[in-house]
Amino acid sequence: MTTIVTPRGTSPSLTGFTIPLTAALGGFFGLLAGSANDMVLAGLVAGAAIGAATAWVLARFLPDRRRGKWATAAVYALGGLLSGGTTGLVAGGVIGLVMGWFALWLHSGRYRAGVPVYATPLQVLWHNSYLFICGLIFFFLIAPIIVVIPLSFNAEEFFTFTPKMLALDPEGYSLRHYRDFFTNPDWQQALRNSVRIAPAATLLSVSLGTLAAIGLSRPHVPFRRAIMAILISPMIVPLIISAAGMYFFYSRIGLQGTYAGVVLAHAALGIPFVIITVTATLVGFDESLTRASASMGAGPVRTFFRVQMPLILPGVISGALFAFITSFDEVVVVLFVGSAGQKTLPWQMFTGLREQISPTILAVATILVTLSILLLTTVELLRRRSERLRGMSPG
Repeated sequence: MTTIVTPRGTSPSLTGFTIPLTAALGGFFGLLAGSANDMVLAGLVAGAAIGAATAWVLARFLPDRRRGKWATAAVYALGGLLSGGTTGLVAGGVIGLVMGWFALWLHSGRYRAGVPVYATPLQVLWHNSYLFICGLIFFFLIAPIIVVIPLSFNAEEFFTFTPKMLALDPEGYSLRHYRDFFTNPDWQQALRNSVRIAPAATLLSVSLGTLAAIGLSRPHVPFRRAIMAILISPMIVPLIISAAGMYFFYSRIGLQGTYAGVVLAHAALGIPFVIITVTATLVGFDESLTRASASMGAGPVRTFFRVQMPLILPGVISGALFAFITSFDEVVVVLFVGSAGQKTLPWQMFTGLREQISPTILAVATILVTLSILLLTTVELLRRRSERLRGMSPG
């Protein structure tokens, strides 16, 4: 009887485990390729045979994981180039990389790396299935963004991939939509409005949110939970309700359709993010430091800027980044509260999608995605720095 699951550090059965599973993965890729060419059965059989051969060759001649997967990627890319041109080259390289990694991952026994040595086959299966499901969820969330980025380089006025793009023909790609964004006065005016509104709203959100978080962190403050719930309600209440309420309120006090009204509305949406991040930073704050500062004659303001602020600064900056992203990407509230003079970048994107059907939206979306990735990366780095400063993680 063939042993399929082996203790960590030993290789599983090649013919009874690695080759069948790699052949199954190869059959799946072959099925996809065959479906595109109306050769489903032939693609399935050919894919399974190639997958089995890949596993056998790698296990016998290239057991090193790094060299083996890259060699497989090169061979598959060459086959794709001969059969499908440039598109086949890229697709073959990706499939080969996955096939090589999968075959050597099985053959080396690393599929048991995340489970104890005494784990049963069912536990190993569940562990890897769980990781696979998480990967699918991540792909489901990230796929729309991945699709938008290459579409922004489309040389045609379409929102779909053209035959030249699918064939990776250089003539199918262009920077025309980016040029339109940087030269079109409507887009540039919307960008200037966003750049004017978002920093002002962020500054107001950080100032008020930080003070509120510090105040609510005091144990003697009455009704702390109720006040906290009210302050973070803008993130919970549906945005359309908040926008309608702001519209009626601001129209009564003369702020509807003004720059100040849009800034205040965006600040109200950003304050909850600042409160949450700063409150989380204050959890590990040592209050004896402020008492020591007061005992040495420092006033509350000086104590805040010289003692508290350096320690909670990562949380403050994280909240500021979230508030900035919220203001820069917001469209519903500005439609209610703003006017044509405060048309922001998301508002212009909404107009371009509804009225003009302008592919420039794809270029703007790619720029915003890049900006968001940079800001969120900064937030993560600041979060780790905050944990190190508070002794919650190793240096």
